[in-house]
Amino acid sequence: MMKSLLKHSRVLVLAGSLLVGLLASTTVHGQTSLTADEIMQRAVKRSESNEVRDAKPNYAYTKHTVTEEMDSKGHVKEHREKIYQMLVESGWTSAKLVQLNGQSLSTEELKKQEEKEAAERQKYTDSRLNKKGDNRENFLTFDIIERFKFTLVEEKEFNGRPTYVIVFQPRSADLPVKKITDRFLNQVGGTLWVDKQEFELSKIDAHLQNEVALWGGMIGVLRKCNFVLERTRMPDGAWFSSASNGVFEGRKLLEPMKVLTKSESTNFRKLSLARD
Repeated sequence: MMKSLLKHSRVLVLAGSLLVGLLASTTVHGQTSLTADEIMQRAVKRSESNEVRDAKPNYAYTKHTVTEEMDSKGHVKEHREKIYQMLVESGWTSAKLVQLNGQSLSTEELKKQEEKEAAERQKYTDSRLNKKGDNRENFLTFDIIERFKFTLVEEKEFNGRPTYVIVFQPRSADLPVKKITDRFLNQVGGTLWVDKQEFELSKIDAHLQNEVALWGGMIGVLRKCNFVLERTRMPDGAWFSSASNGVFEGRKLLEPMKVLTKSESTNFRKLSLARD
């Protein structure tokens, strides 16, 4: 269960980012004429805009991820380090694993990577035919934000740009659970930084407010989750996730679990021509 949650840490990220809302109406001491509700409606509208997606330039960049599983004494039990070459093309993002724990890929790993790349290429082809992108950088959807209520608390600069700072928490204590990730999302709260000029999500600081148990705790329990994600604006106006770190603590079956994650994306470079 824990590996599933970590594997979908992007969903966590999503979880935090999702926390942008239509439900609050608090203003900041008269500093802005927009309510939290209006700010978030604009943010979601932008994140789901085909026009904005289609206008996004093609990019390549490098992503470095580290995952460490700790034992009960706080020592590192397992260390996994990966380097990916990322490609953003026509609104679609693909990831190619190039190093695992500082080493080149083995024959078996290369085969898996080739199969993954073939699947990614098919998705890319379908995305071009259907004029759709993926949701790797789309953190805001109306379906998810309906779970949360939002309060605009202040305006401040982040990375040299003015932002709205918005606190979020679950809309109620009795939200529906349709799939396993809903159990997590229903217990998430935190803070969002929304770019004041472009209504893009700049930063997410999300945490678990209450523990989450699966199958009554038989499979496992997630007791703590702190996750921070930062996004960066390129000079041409494109936005990308640039760094994240997370702490996940709980129990997997009968064993205590603590996992630390972090990622950093660098060497962003704009591609001059689209690939065929």
